[in-house]
Amino acid sequence: MTVTKMDLMHYVTDKVGLPQKDCKQLVEAFFDTVRETLASGENMLLSGFGNFTLRDKPARLGRNPRTGVPSEIRARRVVTFHASQILRARCNPGLPPQRRKTGNLTEGC
Repeated sequence: MTVTKMDLMHYVTDKVGLPQKDCKQLVEAFFDTVRETLASGENMLLSGFGNFTLRDKPARLGRNPRTGVPSEIRARRVVTFHASQILRARCNPGLPPQRRKTGNLTEGC
């Protein structure tokens, strides 16, 4: 099942108890903020949810899969999303949490 913006608005209305009109404005304002932040070139961290980051991809030579004709793919900026450990744990309840590799820089010196 895919959750739409309208579904999200109804969920917020039920969860918070605000009027539907206010919840619609709240949801729209949230997405506007995400769009504006990323469009201005900044990354966005939503603690406990994930990280939206911008990545520049260089121009490269590609190939049309139907015809096989080579063509240039222009350089572009893409948005990537990395889920937080909390979100990953909620989506995969049976898996043990991933641990970050940490090391002491002075070890072995």
